Amino acid sequence: MREVTAIELTARQLHIVELVKQHAPITGEQIAEMLGLSRPTLRSDLALLVMLGLVDAKPKVGYSPGSVVSSGGEVSRRLQGMKVKDIQAMPVIIRESSSVHDAVVTLFMENVGSLIVVDEESCLSGVISRKDLLKFTLGNHNASSMPVSMVMTREPNVIHVFPEDSVIEAARKMMHHQVDSLPVVARSKQESAQAQGRIRWEVVGRVTKTIMTQLLLDLATEGV
Repeated sequence: MREVTAIELTARQLHIVELVKQHAPITGEQIAEMLGLSRPTLRSDLALLVMLGLVDAKPKVGYSPGSVVSSGGEVSRRLQGMKVKDIQAMPVIIRESSSVHDAVVTLFMENVGSLIVVDEESCLSGVISRKDLLKFTLGNHNASSMPVSMVMTREPNVIHVFPEDSVIEAARKMMHHQVDSLPVVARSKQESAQAQGRIRWEVVGRVTKTIMTQLLLDLATEGV
C-alpha cells in the first residue's frame, strides 16, 4: 500500500473549508466577500481544496462539503498517494547556447508549450515558454539568431519539483505560480557544481497541466 502524503493546509484554506461547511451551497464570490479578498486571489485555494476532495464544486450552484465516501473522495485519496515520479514525462531540453530559432523549431516539433534549458553540464539553467518567445521575437528582426539565454527565465527563479514530491504539491505550485509545466529535478552530482559551493539541479523529467488533466480524467472514469 502506497504511503499517503500529508498535505498541510494554510489557515486561509482551513477557513474556506469551514465557511463551506457552514454556508453551503456558497459561491466563490460569497467566500471572497466573507474573507475580504478578491475572487481571483482564492482561485488556487479553491482548486486545491476541490482536488483534495475537501469541497465539491457544482456549476451554477456553488461549493459544498466534500464527501469521503463519494467517488470524488476516492479520487482525492488516490491523488494524495501519488508522487511526481509516478506521472512525470521525459523532459524536452535545449542547450542555453542554442538560438531562439532552434527553440521555436523544437517547440513545434515536440508540440510542447515550454522548453527546459540546461547548461554545458546538463544542469538546469532556465525555462522558456511560447509566450516568452512571442514577446521577444515580435518586431525584433535579429531575434532568431540570438541565444535562448537572453529570453529564458533563469534559475534560481525557475519553479521546480522533485520526484518524491506529491502530485498535489506539484498541482499547488502550478496554480500558485500560474505556470503550465514544472521541471522535475534531482541534486546534481557534478564535481564542478559541488566545487562552486552551490546547489545545481539535474533535470530528470517534467510535469505539465496536460499530464495532470489526463491523470484526473483517468482516475475519475476508472471502471466506468
